[in-house]
Amino acid sequence: MKRFGRMGAMFALTLSMVMLGACGNNNTGNTATTGNQATEAPAVANAGNTKEAKDITLGFSQVGAESGWRSANTKSIQDSAKETGYTLKFSDAQQKQENQIKAIRSFIQQKVDVIAFSPVVESGWDTVLKEAKDAGIPVVLTDRAVDSKDTSLYITFLGSDFVEEGRKAGQWLSDQYKDASEDINIVELQGTTGSAPANDRMEGFAEVIKTNPHLKVIASQTGDFTRAKGKEVMQAFLKAHKDIDVLYAHNDDMALGAIQAIEAAGLKPGEDIKIISVDAVKDGMQAASEGKINFIVECNPMLGPQLMEIVQNVVDGKSVEARIVTEESTFTSEQAKEALPSRPY
Repeated sequence: MKRFGRMGAMFALTLSMVMLGACGNNNTGNTATTGNQATEAPAVANAGNTKEAKDITLGFSQVGAESGWRSANTKSIQDSAKETGYTLKFSDAQQKQENQIKAIRSFIQQKVDVIAFSPVVESGWDTVLKEAKDAGIPVVLTDRAVDSKDTSLYITFLGSDFVEEGRKAGQWLSDQYKDASEDINIVELQGTTGSAPANDRMEGFAEVIKTNPHLKVIASQTGDFTRAKGKEVMQAFLKAHKDIDVLYAHNDDMALGAIQAIEAAGLKPGEDIKIISVDAVKDGMQAASEGKINFIVECNPMLGPQLMEIVQNVVDGKSVEARIVTEESTFTSEQAKEALPSRPY
């Protein structure tokens, strides 16, 4: 939504898989730039001098542990920091913005070298980010963006292009029903309300399917990116609508919860109701390999090694790109079956 030492080979592989991407006025991935823009790190005490890994402290605030994707992302960051030799101060926000703001202020008080975080929601960060900037502590956004108009409050945004993920989901669906002569009824399980992936995956999907008048979203509701909530909302969808053709879930965990609801209703997921999801974590790929999910858009959680490299560059006073987008794939059921044995997450 990338290592030193043993990570050397991983860096080469990771960097070959990333491309410089889009950075709009609000850095949410909604618009694109040439990808060659760079921003200088804010002044830090050792700017221009190389600082050893053992002397670097990174404060990281994670959204929570709401999904398999998030757990893989957390492990990637923790393992990468350990192997790099950084001191990692880690905080789990439990999907609450107030917890993240509190964690960031704690990092400022502890005078960490760099703060990184995956924002729970897009809005409401300017005050605390200004506090970090005033303290001379650079900030890196990972996985999710903020909608601040002042892009000097952070160094870079490392993560996926969520709008493009939505477009890929919409394009597959459009291709499947390009010859449809009747309406295709779609229900949508949104991610956490106000979060960048939820906003952008909805936008990209809607942008593509609107070109086919037969593709109609008849219900759309948040499932908070969790399996339990995905199941609960899908149960409500099934009670309210007897003619659902397609489910579009903003992540695998919600799709997996929805599958439980669909099967409990005596229907076959992947057949009676086509399912599209985003993430491509192992549980989702397993369901796809069994034909229960028809199409998955990949969102790579293994951002840790890349983040550690960014941290080193920032601490050393080097410039970094303002937007780094990970390159990702898509999987049909057959492709998931082929890829599953070698999936690292």
